[in-house]
Amino acid sequence: MKTRSGPTGSRVKILTISLCITVLGGCATFSGDRGFGTVEQVARERLNKDVKRQRDDDERGSVRSTVKTLLASPLSGDNAVQVALLNNPGLQATYAELGIAEADLVQAGRMTNPHFAYLRTSEGGARKLEWALTFPIVDLLTMPLRTRIEGRRFEEVKLAVAGRMLDVAAMTRNSWIEAVAAEERVRYLEQVKLAAEASAALASRMERAGNFNRLDRMREEVFHAETSAQLALARQAAVAGRERLTRRMGLSGGDAPFRLPERLPELPAGKPEFKEIEARAMTERLDVRAAALETGSLAGSLGLTRATRFINVLELGPAATKEDPEPWKRGFEVSLQLPIFDWGGARVAKAEAIYMQALHRVAETAVNARSEVREAYSAYHTAYDAAKRYRDEIVPLRKKIAEENMLRYNGMLISVFDLLADAREQVGAVIGYIEALRGFWISESDLQAAFNGPPAARPTAAPTASGGMAPNPAPAGH
Repeated sequence: MKTRSGPTGSRVKILTISLCITVLGGCATFSGDRGFGTVEQVARERLNKDVKRQRDDDERGSVRSTVKTLLASPLSGDNAVQVALLNNPGLQATYAELGIAEADLVQAGRMTNPHFAYLRTSEGGARKLEWALTFPIVDLLTMPLRTRIEGRRFEEVKLAVAGRMLDVAAMTRNSWIEAVAAEERVRYLEQVKLAAEASAALASRMERAGNFNRLDRMREEVFHAETSAQLALARQAAVAGRERLTRRMGLSGGDAPFRLPERLPELPAGKPEFKEIEARAMTERLDVRAAALETGSLAGSLGLTRATRFINVLELGPAATKEDPEPWKRGFEVSLQLPIFDWGGARVAKAEAIYMQALHRVAETAVNARSEVREAYSAYHTAYDAAKRYRDEIVPLRKKIAEENMLRYNGMLISVFDLLADAREQVGAVIGYIEALRGFWISESDLQAAFNGPPAARPTAAPTASGGMAPNPAPAGH
């Protein structure tokens, strides 16, 4: 519906000038850091690491130089995380979400462009002219609310991007643990295979000499065969673990052949304790904070929907008409949408349903946060206790048994193959300890990650020849 009035003189001018001042004053601008400061702060406070965006050749060159320095020596877990935070291409793509969200915020602070209409008709020698310049008044009235809504969404995106950065750090650390353990498994099984090969050859010679029976010789041969199969699987698991870590760090070409430490870090002397884990999760987890921000944003959207349920198109501005030979007649034009068929009830109902959905999701996020941190803390305790038992009881007892059997062998009380059978049992104990040690460091990483957000995906252990999960054997020095 459109209406026009007669000349209004200075009132039209005042209205036009006021609209222009309001529009120019309300134009939002982009921030200096594009929201990246929040990600940098989270990385420093929670990981003690640096993050950078690669936006031009200079920044890419700086990152590449830093990465090469970190890869020059055997790669520690902390350095692997730092490389990933600087160089992971998927993480760099995630940083673009900040620019998108801030662009939406800036757009929300700007009015829609005005509409200009011009009409010219002629009949015979008579000519008629009309023009109108209208401004979207609803946009002007709802601009503060829209800006607040997009501001909350921008903060939500900052937390989401920071959470993705923490996920990449956690997955990289777990991949590093798995890769180091996988290479330990290969080195240890290579030594076990050599011993099994020598044992099988000795058994074959002694059987031919009549000093060994056929059943015991087959036992030695099958142990050699099983060890060879496990070694093949372990080598493939090491390749897969290394490549997984390579992808996490975003490496390719000449950077891919990085070196890893020969062994995992030793078990800490004491078990670190964490206090008030549930309260800490509720205050520190980024997904909990993001869910609360999303609910606030949706509450604002609900208010906006209710405010515009009847009229969401209202335009006002100066207008003029002229019919020859009469002079120009000036006034203003109002254009609005009449709520005849749609009174906005469906839009309000939808907004209310979305808001209630968000409220329940906040509750779900809080329940999950508490449960996940409790689960991670239980796994951390169990893994430490298991690794400590292997370190302090099982492995030392196996070593004493081996020493006792060596005395018995020297006293000709047992045969060489009895000695070899006991050595095979020692292999299982050492493998169990390294697997328990690996499990502890994974659980420690998962617990730290649980205070930041939901559990991130992590690699699984390699399958054994029998289809189970292969433990990580230790080097012979354990």
